[in-house]
Amino acid sequence: MGSFVPVAMAAELVCTRWTPLVLRELLAGSTRFNDLRKGVPRMSPALLSKRLKELEEAGIIERRRDTAGDGHDYHLTQPGRDLWPVVEALGIWGQRWLETRVSLRNLDPSLLMWDMRRNLNPTPMPARRSTIQFLYPELQPSQQNWWLVVEPGVGTDLCSSNPGFEVDLYVETDLRTMTAIWMGLATVEEEVRAGRLQLSGHGGLRRAMQRWLGLSVFARERKLAA
Repeated sequence: MGSFVPVAMAAELVCTRWTPLVLRELLAGSTRFNDLRKGVPRMSPALLSKRLKELEEAGIIERRRDTAGDGHDYHLTQPGRDLWPVVEALGIWGQRWLETRVSLRNLDPSLLMWDMRRNLNPTPMPARRSTIQFLYPELQPSQQNWWLVVEPGVGTDLCSSNPGFEVDLYVETDLRTMTAIWMGLATVEEEVRAGRLQLSGHGGLRRAMQRWLGLSVFARERKLAA
């Protein structure tokens, strides 16, 4: 049993509540405190600060003064970067073996939209600014509307209030359907045919949605659970 001591020691550090999700955000490229919060929206700011301090003390991350000089960013050290296969393996296992109803439980629109923004592929989109509005009618009014603003050569912004740009594509669906598409459990075409996803606006954006949509990095993993 002594051979499992390193597992126990590592688990005490990286398997505390929310820590794997914080590591996921850091490994995905988030460095600012507010961006980390968006990636783990149900985690309190106080607990996030505590976990970051613990990771810093363990040598997994280091805190650096940001370029503006008025705050700090968090960067993975080599030991932190070496955790990527661990976090990846957890994601692959969950995608393969967690039953679909479990996978689609406790949905969070802000987390879904944040992940879609991060993984969006602008290549199939027009060579100009594109604004896509997502509407989830079943949610509370404050969570119903989201906008992705894609600027070629600049990046993708996520807005929870109207950015003031003309909308190129309207996407109306329920959160469960959009999450299933994001996870690779369904496709845009299937959900449009089933009437659970309505698209209106720019024809090119409609036809290319499956290609530009920011899917989960685990979407290609085949679901093996019943």
